[in-house]
Amino acid sequence: MEIVTKIAPIALALIMLGLGLGLTVKDFKRVLTTPKDFLVGIVCQLILLPIIGYLIILVLRLPTEIALGLMIIASAPGGVTSNVLTKFANGDVALSISLTAVGSLISIISVPFIVFTSADLLNVTEMSKEITMTGIAIKMALVVTVPVIFGMIIRSFADNFISSNLKMINKITGLLFIIVFIAVWVEERENIFNYLAQAGTAVLALNIIMMILAFYIAKFFASGISQKKCISLECGLQNGTLAVFVATQIFDDVAYVVPTAAYALIMYITGFIFIYILRDKN
Repeated sequence: MEIVTKIAPIALALIMLGLGLGLTVKDFKRVLTTPKDFLVGIVCQLILLPIIGYLIILVLRLPTEIALGLMIIASAPGGVTSNVLTKFANGDVALSISLTAVGSLISIISVPFIVFTSADLLNVTEMSKEITMTGIAIKMALVVTVPVIFGMIIRSFADNFISSNLKMINKITGLLFIIVFIAVWVEERENIFNYLAQAGTAVLALNIIMMILAFYIAKFFASGISQKKCISLECGLQNGTLAVFVATQIFDDVAYVVPTAAYALIMYITGFIFIYILRDKN
């Protein structure tokens, strides 16, 4: 995975820079002024999603590599894609941006904790001895938190220019996401279909179950239909590039990355189906 290992950190840093360029202080203030919807979304994403992932592992009795790969994607926050698809679904875009931004910052702590805890529960021993939870958190901070903050600083000095070019920035970040997954497929093309056969059912179950659960939890606790759509999509569209970065930092075996690649394919299909079903619902 030499190519992927080199590409993923650079792509993730640029994607998070793009996220930062799209953020303002208002996106964080919104969390304090309207906390209920945010809390529903963040609890579903940070707590419920990994729990559902682990239950799927137990039910399907997945191989260790696929199981931990599933937990890596289950621990990842929502990505920039969720903001775009939330807009298509007539969902609460402001809430989506807030969840993505705060979730991404929290991820430097939550992702290492969930992944290392899962590794202990699954008795994984293939992790590099040089990798620690603190080490991964520091690396994530460098490619997640620092670029987001840097992007926000740039926007504060060039707000008009950045605002007028946000669509182009989103397209570029989407292209970077695609490049990472093409690299995974090309570099491991001989083994990828075997791994996908093992991971496909698990990631499809995680994706569908979480979007449905998040929607109905939001139905009882969130403000309205636009917030329900947003929370469902945030729980069904994870930051795959971040997951690839974490997997490649800890493991040399592509099997741990495959659930992320499979999820990236499936989440677009299920996401657009979800949008089609609920787009005109009010």
